[in-house]
Amino acid sequence: MGFERPNEHVTLIGQSARIKHVQRLIEKLGKGRWPALILGETGTGKEVVAKAIHQVSPAGPFVTIDCSSFVGPLMESELFGHAKGSFTGAVTQKIGLIEHANGGTAFFDEIGELPLDLQAKLLRVLQEKEFRPVGSLHQKKSDFRVVAATNRDLLGEVEKGAFRRDLYYRLNVVNVRLAPLRERKEDIPGLVQHFLNKYGGTHTFTQESLEAILSYEWPGNVRELENCIQQMVAVNTGPLLHVSDLPSPLQNHLIQRRPMAMAASAGAGYGGGYTSMQAAMPTASSAPVTSPIIPLMEMERREIFRALEFTKGDRVMAASLLGIGRTTLYRKLKEYEIAC
Repeated sequence: MGFERPNEHVTLIGQSARIKHVQRLIEKLGKGRWPALILGETGTGKEVVAKAIHQVSPAGPFVTIDCSSFVGPLMESELFGHAKGSFTGAVTQKIGLIEHANGGTAFFDEIGELPLDLQAKLLRVLQEKEFRPVGSLHQKKSDFRVVAATNRDLLGEVEKGAFRRDLYYRLNVVNVRLAPLRERKEDIPGLVQHFLNKYGGTHTFTQESLEAILSYEWPGNVRELENCIQQMVAVNTGPLLHVSDLPSPLQNHLIQRRPMAMAASAGAGYGGGYTSMQAAMPTASSAPVTSPIIPLMEMERREIFRALEFTKGDRVMAASLLGIGRTTLYRKLKEYEIAC
């Protein structure tokens, strides 16, 4: 939580229809002072959008107000400031975040976490452009563009009585909804390149590792993707980033996918399912035919070979992908006479 005049140029990365729509909204909002409410899951880039709105017309400071961090009796002081001697420990006058935002943009992150009593006081600031610091007898003025964000269903919070209806409509003049990364996977390659340029310009992903990244659901959204690339660049001298370099959540994802891949491979092996099997089964009047069923031992041998090929001979990683222990893999390599 704090205030700044952003020097770094912020850009919303992506070519999907949803991102292009958000980019158009950013341009329109940045040229005016309409209140905006940004909705989206954690990690979808809500603060990036808020900064981009401010960046279009960067008058005054950009002040981030993290509503989830307001705890205890001093939360009102953080927001509105206090007069000297207004309570124990108030040895000097304090300027609150609302006053710092005057003439600029106030970004209320996780607005759904703001307590009801502070919601009422914030509503007055938005309506009257004035507020009173804790312990002061005098009103102060503050006029700013307000941008709020939440990962909650804010209208649902209104219906439950946890969020003021009048404040909700005051904030929700323009609604900006950010789609989760799993619903716009076409944006992932561009984001990957952006973060590689940011954290490790000499690194690049192998095709296999990029395919793994594209197949993952990214529950932490863009923030998780950025963290993933930071981790990989930090521990790898490069230049290639392999599947074995992927963080644990993606490794677990690949392990969980393995049984499905094996089932699909087996399905392809016998011609697409039960109907094909029935057609291939001999009858009393037909000649015997070769069985379409792949013996389990042969299927297991093939999958072990594929795993070793996929991991470029890394036996530890291959055993992990196959869901077996390293000792078991060594035994089966000897049993099936697989050299690597």
